[in-house]
Amino acid sequence: MTDIFHFLITCEHGGNRIPQCYQQFFGGFESLLRSHRGYDRGALRMAKELAKALDAPLFAAATSRLLIDLNRSVHHPQLYSEAIRFAPAAVRCEILTRYYMPYRTSAEASIAEAIGRGEKIIHISSHSFTPELNGQIRNADIGLLYDPSRPHERDLCRRWRTNLKACAPGLMVRRNYPYAGRADGFVTYLRRRFSADTYIGIELEINQKHVLEGGPQWRELRRVILETLQKAVA
Repeated sequence: MTDIFHFLITCEHGGNRIPQCYQQFFGGFESLLRSHRGYDRGALRMAKELAKALDAPLFAAATSRLLIDLNRSVHHPQLYSEAIRFAPAAVRCEILTRYYMPYRTSAEASIAEAIGRGEKIIHISSHSFTPELNGQIRNADIGLLYDPSRPHERDLCRRWRTNLKACAPGLMVRRNYPYAGRADGFVTYLRRRFSADTYIGIELEINQKHVLEGGPQWRELRRVILETLQKAVA
């Protein structure tokens, strides 16, 4: 990549905390909060390590996506989970104002300010996915989600995947898997706000089986992800 890009890291599903004032809506949902529906296990740790190593701003949420999903558009039907969807409208509006809008607007403002200074941004949104969904095994260790119509994103993911395969041949690295890179999400929203020449948005998806196994393998995977990303933009 010939241009100089600066990093920004986000983590929309970093934790499963429910603030005390909303816990009344989550009776019976305790197991769901601990599951992949409640948060992206390991994503926050990966995000923190990326931000530290890359000297990048970090925007991360510790509240559960079951309270409000920061990675969904305002009008998406899954913005609120079944625990909150039928709560009074005033409660939903309060959650939107208190948690969703500050997170999204602060990250977007940081990107806009950097671009205004003449910088170009690589935004890595850190996520993880459950190894099995609806009886189907997810056949990947790492997913790199991007918009194929944006050349910088396409080229970065190609380089990153090549480096990952060279550094760790045993890893299954897939592009736009297990989700489509152009599906509804914060990165997709930001692509509409900023040009392809100034903004690169990539969603990093890690199979939670590595997080659950923990130990040296999980540490090594995080090291490899960071090292190969740095090489891809060198």
